[in-house]
Amino acid sequence: MKYPFEVPFPLIEANPDVYISAVFSCLESEFLVLPKGNGFIDYAVFERGYEFLKRVTSGFQNIDPVSIIKAAFQNPMIIIVLRTMLGFTPPEWAYVTTQRTGIEVNQGFVRTLDRNIRMTPLTPLSSGLITKERVEALIETACQLLNSPVPEVGADKIHRLDKADTSAGPSAIRAMSGMGVPYAMLLYERFLGRPFAGHRDSVSELIGDSLESAIEEVLTNAGVSYRKTKRAERIAGFDQAPDFIIPSEFNPQVVIEAKITEDDGTARDKVTRVQHLASISLTGDTKSLPKFEVIACIGGRGFGVRREDMKKLLLATRGKVFTLKTLDSLVECTHLKEYKTK
Repeated sequence: MKYPFEVPFPLIEANPDVYISAVFSCLESEFLVLPKGNGFIDYAVFERGYEFLKRVTSGFQNIDPVSIIKAAFQNPMIIIVLRTMLGFTPPEWAYVTTQRTGIEVNQGFVRTLDRNIRMTPLTPLSSGLITKERVEALIETACQLLNSPVPEVGADKIHRLDKADTSAGPSAIRAMSGMGVPYAMLLYERFLGRPFAGHRDSVSELIGDSLESAIEEVLTNAGVSYRKTKRAERIAGFDQAPDFIIPSEFNPQVVIEAKITEDDGTARDKVTRVQHLASISLTGDTKSLPKFEVIACIGGRGFGVRREDMKKLLLATRGKVFTLKTLDSLVECTHLKEYKTK
């Protein structure tokens, strides 16, 4: 079975299903294994923060903001533990805090705070005036929420704090910390929240970087000059910059879009982006003479869901679709070979 980049484009146009199957056959998914990335919190570090918070609150008998604030500046992992107890993302916690206290806690601050704690979880927080005020507001809001039973909502809704440990205020927290969580409840909350979802989101760019790094290695080994663009970078002639431009943005002859995704919706968005690049390449030219060649390098099961989307990708790139398994043919089977120097 030949891959689409190995055959003339008219053959792909005449019988795309064969080549869709060829690409599907070499798509690989690594969703079972995630990179830890910088800022990964090991269980022992998390548990240390939890035990510190438990001790400060006398086994969650007294969830008092004054004592917790003092402790949090000594051991900032307490802040991560509190956020986990709430079940909020950093921006959600910031929003609720601003609404309840009137103190402006913006997303940029709380994301930076969360990131800095995860990078150096054992380093005490600096107590600058602005930082101190905002951290105090975050903790005061957390304590208000954790000290209160969940308000009633309609039968067709569920409150975010209606969880095993926070549904009834401090008594529920004490019960869970004392006897543990029934396995069925653990499974149910995992069902609602998706295990590792927060971590998966935090390393999504790192997952994509693995494919881009592999492309860079292929280009470098072949001595091909290239320009790797940065996220949201503006490049003349492109309303959205491609991931790689060969040989340079001043004379684009080949562009490469790279994406790994386990989600078919994200895959569809990338296909649309590649189609747009293909339309730019044809501006002012005939269909047989594009201004530059468009290449797609893809990975993940998201691209293997919809055959119609893969057909669009093959037609937009004129068959130049590569996966990690076929990346060794990237240079020889495209116009990149014209820029090979090694």
